[in-house]
Amino acid sequence: MTRHCTSQFSVLGDTVSDFASLAAAPYVSLATFRKSGVMVATPVWCAPHDGHLYLFSAGSAGKIKRLRNSTRARVAVCDFKGDLKSAWAEASAHLLEDAVEIEAALTALRKKYGWQMRMADFGARLTGRFGKRVYVRVDLDASS
Repeated sequence: MTRHCTSQFSVLGDTVSDFASLAAAPYVSLATFRKSGVMVATPVWCAPHDGHLYLFSAGSAGKIKRLRNSTRARVAVCDFKGDLKSAWAEASAHLLEDAVEIEAALTALRKKYGWQMRMADFGARLTGRFGKRVYVRVDLDASS
């Protein structure tokens, strides 16, 4: 059962969907919304930097297409399969265009995921997908 606290965070069981738990989680479920309002959730890697969460995806991915239509998003801690481990937190997600912010996002992801991110980067460069990535900044809504 989901209940809303008087603080800015939602609670599911004993797990709180706050910035710290989302930032520390190996996987986060990012939910984006179709034009019809239907929510579509996807497990992703994300890393914290300066009070934001950053993630990346293929530029042609559905979540990126949906974010081009609406910045509305939700995030929750999940496992690698996308099974939720916390309640949803309302958020907004923005596609990055600024080279400095993209570099900060990439640095944060490399810091958090270490060799796994370096291997993902290597594979993406090898296959020509690295330059087709899109980076996303996620900001939690204070009213969640």
